Amino acid sequence: MTEDRVRPGFWFKPKAFGYGATPATWQGWLVVAMFVLLTGLIVHLATPRHPLFLTLLAPLTLALVWVSRAKTDGDWRWRP
Repeated sequence: MTEDRVRPGFWFKPKAFGYGATPATWQGWLVVAMFVLLTGLIVHLATPRHPLFLTLLAPLTLALVWVSRAKTDGDWRWRP
């Protein structure tokens, strides 16, 4: 992995193109893997038309954005 591309304490690096961040350490990849796993569990438990679907998925998505933004070594901005 590319752990040497971010300063210690950061798990993500800004995307080279577009907006957002991409995992750069095993911790970042673990966060993304847990998001995918939990999203799959939510889809399995509640169909997309069920009210519980958004009730569970929205906070999970906000948590992913918050953690990735807080742990990104650099700023989030549009990169063409």
